Amino acid sequence: MLAKCGVRGRNFRYQTMKSQTVPVIDIGAPGDRHEVAAQIDRACRNWGFFQIIDHGIEPPLFDKVRSETKKFFALPKRVKESLSRSRDNARGYYNRELTKNIRDMKEVFDFARTACTEQPENHPANRTPDGYNQWPEAHLIPGFKPAMLEYYRACETVALSLLRTIAKGLGVAAEELTRDFENDHSSFVRLNYYPTTDPLAVDNEAGRATDTGHLGVHHHTDAGALTLLLQDNVGGLQVCRDGEWFAVDPVSDALVVNIGDVMQVWTNDLYRAPRHRVLASRGQGRYSIPFFYNPSYDAVYHPLDKLTSEESPARYSPINWGEFRHERQQGDYANYGVEIQISDFRT
Repeated sequence: MLAKCGVRGRNFRYQTMKSQTVPVIDIGAPGDRHEVAAQIDRACRNWGFFQIIDHGIEPPLFDKVRSETKKFFALPKRVKESLSRSRDNARGYYNRELTKNIRDMKEVFDFARTACTEQPENHPANRTPDGYNQWPEAHLIPGFKPAMLEYYRACETVALSLLRTIAKGLGVAAEELTRDFENDHSSFVRLNYYPTTDPLAVDNEAGRATDTGHLGVHHHTDAGALTLLLQDNVGGLQVCRDGEWFAVDPVSDALVVNIGDVMQVWTNDLYRAPRHRVLASRGQGRYSIPFFYNPSYDAVYHPLDKLTSEESPARYSPINWGEFRHERQQGDYANYGVEIQISDFRT
């Protein structure tokens, strides 16, 4: 029996998925760039998910960032917890994050770019509404920070290029999408580790993650514009389409791309931010590395004028990203009831 989106229960996570999967698009092949834009446009309309190859990030960098990610999560628990996130600082390590007010079976580490690299991370010049970076001591894992910052810069380049291509597919000027990203943005990278045991289990009492009844990440949409995800070969990511769950199968050296709530608002629901989730790990742990491409904290986004009309008026009132982001991320730490959603701004 095929799994239905929204179905709950201890066994629903491992029902058979449909074999159809999201499009894989070669964005670097020579040829008609309008055709690449058209392929991405179709993927955004039909799935909200696609995978890209020939994107410009070389496999050795993928290998390096994967290796350093595994080294980080293999550090002693006390070292990782010394870098713990809090409600006041959303960057660093965490092992009890909530999605839809339900704890996920994962460990994470978040970081972003630093405005003033010559100053300490916690210097006032480097503090943002999301907080500031917390890095493990260099002698413990010397290659970690350089690899992560190199990967962050590479993702910035790919994501900005994708925004321009999406604008082409929508028939709008590139700056309509890029103006709140080119000079300043609030994007961040997350390292995910989905262990086979509950990350909060006490030593020698570790229960299987799949026995908790929880997912690796529960169903949600991403709040920002785009997410670029580097998967390993384990699998477990699923996207909801037409009421059914589909596996997003790993493709060698590809990046998985999904659109977020900002894109849905820009396009006045022409593109829909897709619900997705990650299964709890069983048999083998899973690692993944998403880059969340988010606008400047000061950005105010709303349906693009060119995509509205008398027949299709704007469906959302303007949204301040900084305020929306703050309210949304508070739900990572505790159950405050219903999380803020773009639906709260529907006109």
